[in-house]
Amino acid sequence: MAYIGKTPTIGNFQVCDAISVVNGQASYTMQVGSVNVSPESANHMLVSLNGILQRSGSSFTVSGSTITFASNLVTGDVIDFIQILGNVLDLGVPSDATVSLAKLTATGTKDATTFLRGDNTFQEVSSGLTLIKSVTASGASSVEFKNGVSDVVIDSTYAYYRIVGFNVTPQTDDRNIQIQFSTDAGSSYITSGYYTMTQRNIDGSLNSGLTVTGSAMDLNNVGNSTNEEGAFEFTVFNPSSSSHFTHYQSMGTTRNSGAAVVFYQSGGIYEATSDIDAFKVFFNTGNISGTFKLYGIT
Repeated sequence: MAYIGKTPTIGNFQVCDAISVVNGQASYTMQVGSVNVSPESANHMLVSLNGILQRSGSSFTVSGSTITFASNLVTGDVIDFIQILGNVLDLGVPSDATVSLAKLTATGTKDATTFLRGDNTFQEVSSGLTLIKSVTASGASSVEFKNGVSDVVIDSTYAYYRIVGFNVTPQTDDRNIQIQFSTDAGSSYITSGYYTMTQRNIDGSLNSGLTVTGSAMDLNNVGNSTNEEGAFEFTVFNPSSSSHFTHYQSMGTTRNSGAAVVFYQSGGIYEATSDIDAFKVFFNTGNISGTFKLYGIT
């Protein structure tokens, strides 16, 4: 509501300045510190006249900063006090660190990974990258991510997928890290005929382009001594499309048995419209060790 003069502080209990009774007058101006004040309503006041508390609405009314008694006061009447309660239905501003989660209407889970949105819901902080599965292999024949197996999702849920591998070590020296696709949830893998991939290897002396058709990635000559392992990122775009070929690209670094560090960049196309629903990471010969993570990206 609008106020004339100083606005009462919400929840602030104010005692009005003393008011001198005028014989035959019913209406008086209320002030605090010589400044007009306007209560929320007559119900937000305690008024004592001649030592008796007055009933709001019948013994007195208020309009703005004016209090009007039910009848004219006369000489000898005494307005003992007028106390303004403020807006007692409003808690005002709570003190710092006094509002618990239980007092909020927010939904969702409050923890270190969420934030409170403007619509009063707790939301996870997201970069669009969702970890689907992490696998640590030690001397395995391959590492596979299959749709519907061990909580793995490889379908239209995500626009594209990324496999990250690091500390990738072969069983014997100078082996190639490769990736193949499956269209039957890993029952079999495409080994030739559908991959068209161009790769550039850079090791300080070598800068060449080459074509690989047996797999979607071929990081060459990974050594198996200390610090000769490989690392890579492999991204597949729209693998569940039934009307477009699937594109993919990768980059990685390796160190071979000759202590040469090699950087790889490659890109290619899976030249079929069948849904890809599984990936296999392996060495061209021998077993594989390392950590591998599958991410979905919206």
